[in-house]
Amino acid sequence: MINIAEIDSNLKVETAIDEPDIKFLDVRTDPFQVYGLFNHKEEPVFKRMPDDVAEAASEAAARLNLHTAGGRARFTTDSQYVAIKAAMPYVIKFPHMPLSGTSGFDLFIDEGSSSTYYGTFMPPVGMSGGYESILHFDKPAERKLTINFPLYNPLNSLYIGLQSSAHVGSGAEYAYKKPVLYYGSSITQGGCACRPGNSYQAIISRRFNCDHINLGFSGSAKGEDAIVDYMSELDVSVFVCDYDHNAPTVEHLAATHEKMFKKFRMKSPELPIILVSKPGFESNPALSILKRDVIYTTYMNAIRNGDQNVYYIDGQHLFKDKNRDCCTVDGVHPNDAGFLRMAEVIGHTVGRLLR
Repeated sequence: MINIAEIDSNLKVETAIDEPDIKFLDVRTDPFQVYGLFNHKEEPVFKRMPDDVAEAASEAAARLNLHTAGGRARFTTDSQYVAIKAAMPYVIKFPHMPLSGTSGFDLFIDEGSSSTYYGTFMPPVGMSGGYESILHFDKPAERKLTINFPLYNPLNSLYIGLQSSAHVGSGAEYAYKKPVLYYGSSITQGGCACRPGNSYQAIISRRFNCDHINLGFSGSAKGEDAIVDYMSELDVSVFVCDYDHNAPTVEHLAATHEKMFKKFRMKSPELPIILVSKPGFESNPALSILKRDVIYTTYMNAIRNGDQNVYYIDGQHLFKDKNRDCCTVDGVHPNDAGFLRMAEVIGHTVGRLLR
């Protein structure tokens, strides 16, 4: 454990938070552990993959690469409060997703193999350039903590504020060293969860105490060669592929989907791969069925070729049956109820495959 007072006393972060003993530490420094983001200690801003990969895919993917979906910081402290100071180049605002989801952070307490929501660092309406927020505990104790990063906002820097007399150490370790990789659309990125910890990947991560990488790109996941080549080189435990929402046509999906699968299989013969079709059938059922058929064809071709580690999930069943009309904000993007149901269905398969 490190005493915060022993860390560079010249490193002072200006704050408007009214705590006389507060000290801010850069989340990029030890002993904080950051998960789900690319080369976070060296890159000037947080991102999910190398710039050249995202830029080779599309201009939109290059912009969305700076959104911190799936990013997390873990640490241990006995501070009686935790604060954040986040610098953001701009603030994303949607009519159908709250700021707490696009731009907020939420805090979880990790105990054993469980992780329990404690509170949200709530972004203020009208903010620009980032914000500060603080959460207090009712009594002093050493706690292992996880902070989830925003789903739909760039983040230039993040400082964690703790009592200057507090200790800080590394956080809880995941039960599985290799992360689960998710690739897909705005739904995969987390739209429209009310806070970061309610994306379906985050729910699965807590349920099984597993790390994950979120490569959801809103409207911009089209199975581009650059991203597929990059992802296929990652050392992951499971790959969950869900991008048919963003395929501009059935023909485009047919030209890229099985190609993607074969790339992964060539690089990782034993990697469990889960192929998922989109959950929202109500908006355009005829097109949804055609795209689902493409995904199922990839799956069946793999089975016929003797593949024993490929799995298929029919997206029409992700929201289940009863009250499925309560699972989205707009007929497409899940709300928290929709993400919880997605996590239950997809998580059932992910949990069986983790190793």
